[in-house]
Amino acid sequence: GPKFERRPVDEPEGVDFTMLINAMAQPALLYLGEIPHPATGQATLDLEGARIQIDMLDLLRVKSRGNLTPQEEGLLESVLYQLRMRYVARSGSAG
Repeated sequence: GPKFERRPVDEPEGVDFTMLINAMAQPALLYLGEIPHPATGQATLDLEGARIQIDMLDLLRVKSRGNLTPQEEGLLESVLYQLRMRYVARSGSAG
């Protein structure tokens, strides 16, 4: 079969993985009512929205496996863990 060689991919200038994780965690925190909505200043709860954001972060974790530094992997695991804990807490109190 065809041989696929692993080529190092140049990451875009001016952004890093930490920024990506934070950008994806932000809406999750918003949907979990952890941070107020920038437009309204009100905290709102949208568990479905939060779940989708968390699932997307988890998808990113799965798809990027083997391409992350230990620091990046640790950050992603930690953010996911914290978001899931908050999600569980929120869905418990919402029910």
